Amino acid sequence: MATTDTDSSQSSSVNKIDVFWHDGMLNHDTGKGVFDTGIDPGFLEVLEKHPENSDRVKNMVSILKKAPISPHISWNHGRPALITDLHSFHTPEYINELVEADKEGGKMLCAGTFLNPGSWDAALLAAGTTLSSMKHLLDGHGKVAYALVRPPGHHAQPSQADGYCFLNNAGLAVQLALDSGCKKVAVIDIDVHYGNGTAEGFYSSNKVLTISLHMNHGSWGPSHPQSGSIDELGEGEGYGYNLNIPLPNGTGDKGYVYAFNELVVPSIHKFEPDMIVLVIGQDSSAFDPNGRQCLTMEGYREIGRIVHSLVTRHSDGRLLIVQEGGYHVTYSAYCLHATLEGILNLSLPLLEDHVAYYPEDETFSVKVIDAIKDYVKDKMPLWRTY
Repeated sequence: MATTDTDSSQSSSVNKIDVFWHDGMLNHDTGKGVFDTGIDPGFLEVLEKHPENSDRVKNMVSILKKAPISPHISWNHGRPALITDLHSFHTPEYINELVEADKEGGKMLCAGTFLNPGSWDAALLAAGTTLSSMKHLLDGHGKVAYALVRPPGHHAQPSQADGYCFLNNAGLAVQLALDSGCKKVAVIDIDVHYGNGTAEGFYSSNKVLTISLHMNHGSWGPSHPQSGSIDELGEGEGYGYNLNIPLPNGTGDKGYVYAFNELVVPSIHKFEPDMIVLVIGQDSSAFDPNGRQCLTMEGYREIGRIVHSLVTRHSDGRLLIVQEGGYHVTYSAYCLHATLEGILNLSLPLLEDHVAYYPEDETFSVKVIDAIKDYVKDKMPLWRTY
């Protein structure tokens, strides 16, 4: 694995991660069908669970309680958000739409995104639990907090749902940090899909640097008008504070680390945030049904190490981690374990990867990343001194 250009040789000052969780989030039932459509075509013997189902997070909870990382984990109880909490990021009209949909027994808000009985309560718990995680850091009770939440949130825009997401958990937490005195917040999103909702919420702000590494998937319809391309840089005062890094399919561990070292790390160094939010999705893994990026446990572990170095240098060790995608029921949990190992800056892996092998050739990914770097040097104010 390639080394980073940050100081990862220093010993970790973090020996535990405060995990925020609530069992009520399991009550969001996304149903069955053909992948995420909810459709029964009538000619299949076995319908599969929607990819965003409760099994995936059950395994995440279980691995953190029972696997080797468990001594480093401290558990905290989540709580539901208040409706008034949601207005800091979302429009009242949109929140009213969700409340009414829940009262009427549910609604498909967009393709693959089903608000079913129990979903709204789970969404409120996800949002409130993420807010509690951020407040834990802001109040000085810990350095690293992980909001283990579902339904996910980073596609939810201020006025619409998208991509399995109803409420933007990370966006709400970022706004809480700003409202509580943080001057600059950086968001690093490694979910396989563009964190379009979070970017949209802060598109005109120079107080929030949103960075998204995602597969080059483009727009997928009216609910996701953003393409995730390199020219979506923000607007007004926020121009140059949204960095998209669309990566070729199959980029893998070496390509992701190269993208971090060449684009993410220098951007964070220049921006100098006093709070960092890591938005994680294990759907960038080698075995995920919803992505094609071929990250393994070692790649996630190295990303965690780089982020550890960044928060040590810029945010006094404070890091909020927010869970998003990750749909392989087993490997997502393993990749989460590896990510947290890296964030703890542990010298040796705690958990062996028994399944991942994919021959890597980062040549094309490096060319793409270098081209993105050349582009942002001319466009982003943060990069003009580099």
